[in-house]
Amino acid sequence: MAGRRVALKAIDWLAFAERVPSSQKSMFNALKTRSDAIAAKLASLPETPAPIDWAFYKSAVTKPGIVEEFEKKFKALQIPEPVDTQTSIINEQEIESNAKGLAFIEESKVRVAQYEKELDKLKNMIPFDEMTIEDLNEAFPETKLDKVKYPYWPHRPISEL
Repeated sequence: MAGRRVALKAIDWLAFAERVPSSQKSMFNALKTRSDAIAAKLASLPETPAPIDWAFYKSAVTKPGIVEEFEKKFKALQIPEPVDTQTSIINEQEIESNAKGLAFIEESKVRVAQYEKELDKLKNMIPFDEMTIEDLNEAFPETKLDKVKYPYWPHRPISEL
């Protein structure tokens, strides 16, 4: 049991609670309560099971040979433990998620810098009330009319009527 107890990962419940949406708090609390109950029950169990007193059973059981047979079968009993096949996959996913998160943070820093430049541009431009058409076209080039593409703007050509 000690080997299993050491192998278990500790759960950071505070970090976990920060990521739980408010709509799922009740489910999170139920999970934490159940996990704590199982951990307490596991901690209350002894490190090794109590040894069987075969001599007592030999003196108490009247049928000869049955206790020796049970003792031999008990010592030969091997209970296989399941092989952990998922931890390595989960660790790889964690590393991949961390890399994606760091990449997103770097991309976000670039976007924030770009948005701050745009915000500075908007803060430092002439107020719209005081702008002329030329000032508007200079500040926002996409508003400039393309007379080659639309020579009759705001009117439609006669051929389209």
